[in-house]
Parts: sequence; C-alpha cells; structure tokens
Amino acid sequence: MLVLAIDQGTTNTKALIVDETGHIHAHAATPSRTDYPHPGWAEQSATAIWEDTRSVMDAVAAQAGGRSIDAIAISNQRETIVAWDAQTGKPVGPAILWQCRRTAPECAALIAAGHNDAVELATGLGINPMFPASKLAWIINNRPGARQLAEQGRLRAGTVDSWLLWNLTDGAVFATDHSNASRTQLFDTSTLAWSETLAEIFGTPTACLPQPLASDARFGETAAGVTGLPAGIPIHAMMGDSHAALYGHGVRAPGTVKATYGTGSSLMTLTPKRTASAHGLSGTIAWTDTSGTAYALEGNILVSAQAASFMANLLGIGDARALSDLARTVDTSDGVTFVPALSGLAAPHWNDHATGTVAGMTHGTTPAHVARATFEAIAMQIADVFEAMQSDVGLTLDGLRTDGGASSNEFLMQLQSDLLQCPVESAVVEEVSALGAAAMAFGALGATWRADTRSKHFDPAMEPAAAAALRATWQDAIRRACS
Repeated sequence: MLVLAIDQGTTNTKALIVDETGHIHAHAATPSRTDYPHPGWAEQSATAIWEDTRSVMDAVAAQAGGRSIDAIAISNQRETIVAWDAQTGKPVGPAILWQCRRTAPECAALIAAGHNDAVELATGLGINPMFPASKLAWIINNRPGARQLAEQGRLRAGTVDSWLLWNLTDGAVFATDHSNASRTQLFDTSTLAWSETLAEIFGTPTACLPQPLASDARFGETAAGVTGLPAGIPIHAMMGDSHAALYGHGVRAPGTVKATYGTGSSLMTLTPKRTASAHGLSGTIAWTDTSGTAYALEGNILVSAQAASFMANLLGIGDARALSDLARTVDTSDGVTFVPALSGLAAPHWNDHATGTVAGMTHGTTPAHVARATFEAIAMQIADVFEAMQSDVGLTLDGLRTDGGASSNEFLMQLQSDLLQCPVESAVVEEVSALGAAAMAFGALGATWRADTRSKHFDPAMEPAAAAALRATWQDAIRRACS
C-alpha cells in the first residue's frame, strides 16, 4: 500500500511516496520564494504554491513507475492564508504568510479594546498577527474586489491545505481539517465549529471559510487532468505541519515534546484535555481522528534556524553550515548573546516591538564567538518554550524529539540537550511532517503504521551549573531586547 504525502512548507514544497513501514519509494522537492514587499510583511504567490505542489506530485508519480497510489496526505505550512474567487479559481492577491506582521496595529487595537480574553478562551490563542483572522479582515478591507466577492458569495479563504484541496479536486471540495482550523482564531476548539462571535470581533465573515473536518476524513478525490495522477485517488489526511510532525514522531500521549527546526520553530506536546496556557503558549487541537480530538500546547518561534543563515550572510561566510563549522572552533561564546528577534518575539515572550540584538562583545570578540552565540540562540529559544510547557502541564517532560533541516546538525542537537539538561532524539529523516500525514492516511485506510523516525540520541554533556549560567545570561539578553 502506498500513500503520496505532500509537505507544503514555507521554504520548500516536497512530495514523497511512502509505504506503511515508512520506506520512501520516491521523493521530490522544489524551493519556495517569499517576498517581503514592506517592512514586516511576508507573502508568497498562491499560484506558485499550487504549481510547485503539482510539480513535485507529478515528479514522484513518474518515479513510482506506474504503481498504484492508494491515497494522498497533505501536511502544510500553517497560519498562511489564501483567498480566491470561487468562480474563476484565481487568488485575490498573494498568500499572506504566518510570519507577516502587517496586522500588528489592528491586533494591538483589539487587545486594547479588551477582546483578548474572549478570543483566547474560545481558541487557546492570544490575539496576534501571526494567525489568519486579522489577515482575512485585512484582505477584505484592502485587496481590490475582495469585499465585493464576499458580498456575492464568491470569496473563498482558507489555509494552504484548503487551497491545495480545492485545486486537487478542481473546485469540487472546499474543506480544512481541525488542526489547521484551530490555528485561525476563528474556530472554537470546544465546539469544533466556526464562531460567529470571533468573526464579529475580527470583522470577518464565516461564509467564505471551508468546512472543518477530522484530520483523517476522506476529503475528496483527485479530479481528472489537474495533475499527472489518475482521477479518483482519495485525499485521506490533512494536517498542519507541526501537528503532522508530532504524529510522525509517534507521540500519542503527554510527556514528550516535539520541536521542528525550520525557518521558525514549533514545539508541541499533548495534553490530557483542552488546556489554557498561563506562560505564553497556545492551546490547540493536535488532530482529530477516530479516537477523538487530541489537544496540545504549542509554542511558536518566529526566527529559529533562519537565524543561522541570517548571521552567515551578515558575517559574509556563506551559509549556515559554514557558520556551524566556525562556531565549533570555540568552546564558548565568551559572553556574547544574539537575540534573533528579526520579526519580533513570539512564544513565550510575545513582543512585537523587540528587535534583533547582539550584546556582550568586547575587544576579544571574534566572528566565531558570534557564530556560537547564534546556535545558542536557536537552542535557547527552544529551551524557553520547553520550560514554559513544563510550567503549564505541571510535570517534568521526559525528552525532546526533533525534526526539520537544522535537526541534522549534531552540534546544535548536543547544545540543545546541554541547555535543556534532558535527552534529545533527532529524526532519521527530515520529512517527519510528511510521514506524519502519511501515517494518518494509512490509519484511515485501515493499515498499521510501522515506522520509527528516531535516529540519533543526545544526552547532556554540560554541567547543570554551566547550563544554568548560560540560561541566566540569555534571560538578561531577552529583557534588554524587549525593553
């Protein structure tokens, strides 16, 4: 039995064909382009998102040598919103990315008006421009023709999964899954329905939103001619990428944290029930399947592994790998700290006004110290969220499972274990999100998922006192960045 899994991410779009043991039979990827037309803005061509997805699907189908595909599974970048005309299928402007901060003033006004508690109670999410609700209001108020389309009943708006599903079914199905819906700030995670109250707060309609379904639903079937695949293949799983990664790591009960090291980072841990955070995290739906709705706590970091490529460019040394090699040439950062608040700070600090800072430099500071401080910053942000999770759930979390491109960096993973003072297990493959979505689809097909994504194991090698001292220095740097 084979599943074609799509992983449509911020930096690239991947597709793979996998069996129930986790063996990858075909793989294709293409990079994604992000545009930054104004300070704080981030967007991608919605048309390109679909074309890239179709391209990698056709590539892996060709590699499959005519073997039958039993289902399609979708893992997607979350909180990115696409709006389009249901009649023509054409996007109403570019997709607005999760990183985009264009609605920060509107969000600040909603918070000042006292709406945050009600939004957080219904969704688990504090009002923030990362989430699609304020972005949809912006689209309706600012994109030419959007309001008219909404009034005519022709506007469709959803996260990337719903946009891909619409195209795969040639407009026959407009739906999303509960994990993606739970990230919009328009979905009540207790009733599992769009909320008219939330829509009124943000000034958005609900009529343009997709039908929310369980993550393992049969969302529809491929239409003829939209890709090189035959018509009639069921789309049998859709999940936000972080949720899919948690599922792909095999986490099915509370106690373990998943961290994805990508452009940004997402940490997620299951909770026994719907949980509100008191430490700057988000309550969310992990997934919904035949067993019911699984809830989780999540912390999102806006600039994570991207900090390494940013600093490499700033120092003029090429790429993140070169920066890592340079960082390894020194044993410490010699008091240097780098807070990569290049788009503000998200969990658990939530400060839109924070900016990137490098501190602690002296005449003895070298580029190697700055390089090491960059990798410490990546690990420190993860540690901040991990510790917030422990405080919220009220128990000691027993370890961290990691995925994403930067999780293959052994230097970073050892540093992460040292700062957390707990075991870290990195994934054997980068495509954990795609594998998680595939695992969900196999379950829907009645097959048993038998893959184990764990690979290398890291135990703390740093003395607890040394780790605590580094953490204290980092906290001082965070306070300065937020002041």
